[in-house]
Amino acid sequence: MGFLEDAKDAVEGAAEKVGKAVEDGVDRAKDKMEELKSEAEVKKAEAHRDAVRMKNEVKKEIRD
Repeated sequence: MGFLEDAKDAVEGAAEKVGKAVEDGVDRAKDKMEELKSEAEVKKAEAHRDAVRMKNEVKKEIRD
């Protein structure tokens, strides 16, 4: 029975490695999604800032 127990242990070890690899992949994907979301929020904020600046410049020119 030693051979079967060794095979069972090998399969369990491989399954644990695969499970860990999948978890790591999911974590990396979530991290990347967070990063992209944050970058999009920054770009949106910068665009809003630029729009407000332009609006204020136009208002200033109209007043002058």
